[in-house]
Amino acid sequence: MPDESKPYHHGDLANALVTAAIAIIEERGVEHVSVREVARRAGVSPGAPFRHFPSKSALLAAVAEQAMERLSSAVRAAQAPHDDDPLDQLERIGLGYLEWAQDNPAHFEIVSQRSLVGLEGRSRELNDEIRTRMLSLLESAKSTGQLSKDADIDTLVLSCRALVYGLARMLVDGHFPEWQPNGNPAQWMKRSLALFIGELREHHREPSQPG
Repeated sequence: MPDESKPYHHGDLANALVTAAIAIIEERGVEHVSVREVARRAGVSPGAPFRHFPSKSALLAAVAEQAMERLSSAVRAAQAPHDDDPLDQLERIGLGYLEWAQDNPAHFEIVSQRSLVGLEGRSRELNDEIRTRMLSLLESAKSTGQLSKDADIDTLVLSCRALVYGLARMLVDGHFPEWQPNGNPAQWMKRSLALFIGELREHHREPSQPG
């Protein structure tokens, strides 16, 4: 039977189903999402979700798209429009990612598990936009001498991604009390990212040319 205590607004069933799926992920994990349970939580019949999502995979893809929309918004909001330092802007992308993961752990879970849902369509487009922005900033740092001319940009962008993803994974999985029992995890993540960017500045910059 539908859960009549949680009716959806007429014409907004798709969003209600996505919201219900996110609630299940937050409570029990993405592996426990089922179309039947999502329908129950949204207060509709078991067959109603199929008007919008023909399968569980399609529903999870919609959750992933919402996740990527929010991640993209967080990254854009973190950027400083008048800051011309590309490594500063790169650090801000990382901060935006970490804040998004902290505020949206269920979204982080869904886009982390490629075996359950791949990034396609709009989700892939948004993900690629972030990667392209990171590559552009690193190329800019290279062209201005902040990074050496032989800096491996592809490896650097992968390293940046690995750092913020790893920190976010530790946060969502609750590892910080074991590794840094003192202080706020958000501050430790921020310090780790600042250390990484500082190392880029110190050890990968173009050597000064003799006069």
